[in-house]
Amino acid sequence: MSEEIRIFLPAAGRGERLRPLSDHIPKPLLPVLGKPLIEIILEKVSTLPHSGIGINLHYKRGVLEDWIGRSDFRNSIELFPEETVLGTGGALKNAEEFLKEGNFIVHNADILSDIGLDGLVEFHIGSGNLATLAVHDFPQYNSLSVDEEGCVKMTGYGHCIPGRGLKHMAFTGIAVYSPEFLKFIPGGVSSVVEAWARAISMGDRISTYDVTGIQWSDMGTPLSYAAAVFRLLRSAGETVFIDPSVSGSDILDIDGYTVIEKDCIPADSAYLKNCIVLPGCRIKEKSKHVNCISGDGYSIDLNESDIFGDSEEDGGILIGTGGSDRRYYRIGSHGDTSVVMKCKKSDDDFRRYIEYTLFLRKHSIPVPELKSTDPSNKSVLIEDLGDMSLYSRLKYIRGRDRIETLYKKALDILVLLHTGVTDDVSNCPLLKEKVFDYDHFRWETGYFMERFVMGLRNMDTRDISGIDDEFHRLAVTADSFPKTVIHRDFQSQNIMIMKGDILRLIDYQGARMGPPAYDVVSILWDSYVRLDQDIRASLLNYYIRRMEKLADKKAHMRTFTDTLLLCRLQRHMQALGAFAFLAAGKGKRYFLRHIPEALRLLKEDVSYAADEYPLLSGLVMSL
Repeated sequence: MSEEIRIFLPAAGRGERLRPLSDHIPKPLLPVLGKPLIEIILEKVSTLPHSGIGINLHYKRGVLEDWIGRSDFRNSIELFPEETVLGTGGALKNAEEFLKEGNFIVHNADILSDIGLDGLVEFHIGSGNLATLAVHDFPQYNSLSVDEEGCVKMTGYGHCIPGRGLKHMAFTGIAVYSPEFLKFIPGGVSSVVEAWARAISMGDRISTYDVTGIQWSDMGTPLSYAAAVFRLLRSAGETVFIDPSVSGSDILDIDGYTVIEKDCIPADSAYLKNCIVLPGCRIKEKSKHVNCISGDGYSIDLNESDIFGDSEEDGGILIGTGGSDRRYYRIGSHGDTSVVMKCKKSDDDFRRYIEYTLFLRKHSIPVPELKSTDPSNKSVLIEDLGDMSLYSRLKYIRGRDRIETLYKKALDILVLLHTGVTDDVSNCPLLKEKVFDYDHFRWETGYFMERFVMGLRNMDTRDISGIDDEFHRLAVTADSFPKTVIHRDFQSQNIMIMKGDILRLIDYQGARMGPPAYDVVSILWDSYVRLDQDIRASLLNYYIRRMEKLADKKAHMRTFTDTLLLCRLQRHMQALGAFAFLAAGKGKRYFLRHIPEALRLLKEDVSYAADEYPLLSGLVMSL
């Protein structure tokens, strides 16, 4: 698309349905994970070829003018103040001199979506439509009558026409107009819907562009605002967002999905769960903020089932943000909750999950209590471990001592897994027979090549066929290392933290017999969390000392450090293959942001092994 268009964002409304939130913050400036809503919209619309952006103003005009004047978009924006609110039609008429030069797009300032705007504009330009409305099938808002050709059908009074052959769609709040549309809008206060009706009655075509299936949120009420923010947080694979401007957040007790926006002031022992803390809010000492939006001096209570209602099943609320195909639903209320884990019928690890849970709990490994099982439906009822993982906790705790304390607790679990559990593994045949052997090591390097190198990076590997021999030697050597019971994916997102900093493990159904260094690498060289090198060295020494205290493990630990480097290479390649598969194969794009750290770790480690594995080193350094 080469044609430049004008952009218009209606931002004058009072946001009546959003009260009491809009009494304090104008709707366009609602914070969404560190950015005002209008900034997110401006970042999106400004990627279109355009000759200017118009914004109308009325309610809290000064606050909006101040923000626009400090924004990166200030030189592209023309403001259109309104003494009284002119409505959706009157706002366009008031900006007629700005809009009349060519096609223009109107994007409501209270809408978040992933609509491809360039496709919408291109469709309009080639369609001959007077107006093209972006619509979708959204039952809650389906009120627009559309015929088989996508044309809107209305009476001259702005009412949609029911009838056979028509379907009902919802308007997204985004539309492209030809400048001739402006003649159908009278001066003064008016509705754009009435202008649509006038144009249709005169024989002009108001048509639609179907974007059904897109992510779309209307920030019209406190509930829809909170639901949209939490949905964005979850879709990013996160449970906690804390603005970088917030200091001292480590004194808070956080659970569930929690957002703390800029310039908030935390206080000791406050408890936050499923809440949004708005900019500048003072969080009082020992206060509780649960299922709410909290501002400075006010709070809006919400219902948890309404916040997450779009993910309910059988009365439960979908939880978890990882890469697993298993689905987890929280059921119950008022602190008495459990989690239903549902597996696919083809999940071969379902039986292992049950057997491993019983076996590990017998040896005091902190895995969730198994309350009931339903093998026919591949589901289990388990203890609710909350939503706070080590990964999320590290986002807001500060200080080396606190960080090391949490990691030492995790390493204590590994020591028990690598010793006492291993010594009794014969009593869990399913685990004993599951071995991290040569074939599995080769599978990991093949996964790395297929999913990451050739898949995501689209690299031609014809000239590096000799790398297969290096992978063979790497697997033979790794398979020769002494084996214990290992978790196999012992990283920060699989370690949950309950009240009192009690650690619990999840996603252990992949446990097997393998080199213990693989687990140590997974947690201390974690692609999700970059540890300071001094902290990592201290924690590694802590694990080694704990293991050496056990007389029968001293000889084993003499060779442990020799296994670290190869396990690091294996683990980083496995992680890159997994991130590529989850992002490209399963559409979980948020895993892409962890690739740079995994690749950095792999490059760092392969440099130490360049003499032994020169082709692998060359490949990795070229990525």
